[in-house]
Amino acid sequence: MNRAALKTIPRAEDSVEMPAGSTVRSGSRKKIWLLAVGGVVLVLLVLAGIKALQIKAMIGAGKNFAIPPESVTSAKVEATKWQASRAAVGTLVAVRSVTVASELPGTVRELGFESGAFVHKGDMMVKLDTSTEEAQLAAAEAEAAVAKSNLGRTKTLRGQNAATPADLDAAQARYDQAAANVGVLRATIAKKTIRAPFDGRVAIRQVELGQVLSPGTAIASLQSINPIHADFYLPQQVLADLHVGLQARMKTDVFPDQTWNGIVTVVNPEVDLATRNVRVRATFPNNDGKLKPGMFANVEVLSADERNVLVIPATAVIYAPYGDSVYAIEQKEKQLVAHQKFVRLGERRGDLVQVVSGLNAGEDIVSTGAFKLHNGSTLVIRNDLAPTFEEAPKPTADK
Repeated sequence: MNRAALKTIPRAEDSVEMPAGSTVRSGSRKKIWLLAVGGVVLVLLVLAGIKALQIKAMIGAGKNFAIPPESVTSAKVEATKWQASRAAVGTLVAVRSVTVASELPGTVRELGFESGAFVHKGDMMVKLDTSTEEAQLAAAEAEAAVAKSNLGRTKTLRGQNAATPADLDAAQARYDQAAANVGVLRATIAKKTIRAPFDGRVAIRQVELGQVLSPGTAIASLQSINPIHADFYLPQQVLADLHVGLQARMKTDVFPDQTWNGIVTVVNPEVDLATRNVRVRATFPNNDGKLKPGMFANVEVLSADERNVLVIPATAVIYAPYGDSVYAIEQKEKQLVAHQKFVRLGERRGDLVQVVSGLNAGEDIVSTGAFKLHNGSTLVIRNDLAPTFEEAPKPTADK
């Protein structure tokens, strides 16, 4: 068979009819998918490389990072002397206090005081109507005069044996009875003139002219407030050191800039069964009358002896359930660092608090800003911003 004949014989695969261009489209799709997958993989690799470089840079920066020092103020642990004291909240009580009242019924005819006035002992405050008693007194005095004359004549007759002893006794009895009636009426008239029982200041008047008073009707309250008492309670543990004559000091919120000094005048001889506290009374001068009965006051009973104490600003203390602590300032590698120390605290006065244990005199501690520190924090001291700390601070008015 020659070559020409071979060219004319058709092959099996040539006999299959296929749409034109189908082979070309299938190959193009495969190439597109491969390119897309390769592009996504490349993007992921690029992003992973960028993130790895960022993490590496952050780790390197973290190794070289140093926490900046904290700005705080400092103070020294000071050794000083404090006079031992016991503080309590007391109530002011007048030295003398009564409610002036009418003892007898009657109509008010005269008033001798105004509300809030100061009266002296014996000053007339209220005078009731006594016209009836005065008329009865005149009659009683006349009867007493007649009885006195009869008694005199009877005594003369008895001296002459012209009268019996019974006549003399009867005349004496009539005279005594008449004199007693005069005394009763005079006492009644005197009681209807109500006078101040002592020097003091009168409260708001509760009666007016023409008012009919019954026995016991209140006229006004009378208070003697110079000096003035302060009553308060202290625990029974202080009884060994508590006695009459100790110095006392008092302040009130009404007059925060003023202090009153007095003495303990009464220590109750019994302890309250419910609270185990003892009632104490101190007496204070009140020449200006600023202190009023019923006010509450902060009272301190001072001991006669002074004791050595270590004190620090109260703002330096970090209070916590597991114990109170302060930050001491120490020098380490040319830096100031904070070192936490636990302390036991005692009495507090004003801005200062006593340290019983945990610190030594002269140590430098953080006075303000301790709340933001931890053990080992580096510090910058800014004492130009430090407040003042006083044992007896006084508030200042805003300008």
